[in-house]
Amino acid sequence: MDQAPPSSTGDMPASKVLSCPGVRQGLFALGVVCVALGTIGLVLPVLPSTVFFLIALWAFSRSSARFHAWLYNHPRLGGPLRQWHSHRVIPLRAKFFALTMMAFSLLLVTLYIAEDWVLPSALGAILAIVATYIVTRPHRIVAVETNY
Repeated sequence: MDQAPPSSTGDMPASKVLSCPGVRQGLFALGVVCVALGTIGLVLPVLPSTVFFLIALWAFSRSSARFHAWLYNHPRLGGPLRQWHSHRVIPLRAKFFALTMMAFSLLLVTLYIAEDWVLPSALGAILAIVATYIVTRPHRIVAVETNY
C-alpha cells in the first residue's frame, strides 16, 4: 500500500486506499484521466477543470496516497481543492465561469442541436438545479466570531 507523504497543509484528509488491486488500478486510471481532462480544461474555456480535479482527488484517495497528497498539496491546484474539502467554498470567479458556460451550452443546444422544445427544456431544468447548487455555495471562507 502507498504511504502518504507528510502534508504541508496539516489538514489533509486521510487517504483510504482500497486493498482490491483491480478496483485500485481502475480508480487510479480514472484519477489520471481526470487530471488530464482538468489540465485540458485549464486552457479550453468550454471544459470545466475543477470538477475533474475533484473527481481525481477522490479517485486518488482510494487508489494512491502519494498521488492524493500530490494533488491535494499542489501549489496551483491544491488551494481550491482544499477550500472545497474544508469549507465547501466555490470561488466567485469559478461560479461566474460555470454559470456562463452553462448558459452558453444551453444556448448552443437550443439554437443548433435541438429540433423541438424537449431537449432544451430538460437540459434547462437540469442546469437550473446545478446553477442553484453553485450559487448557494459560499464563495469565500467566512470567519465566525463568538462573543462569550
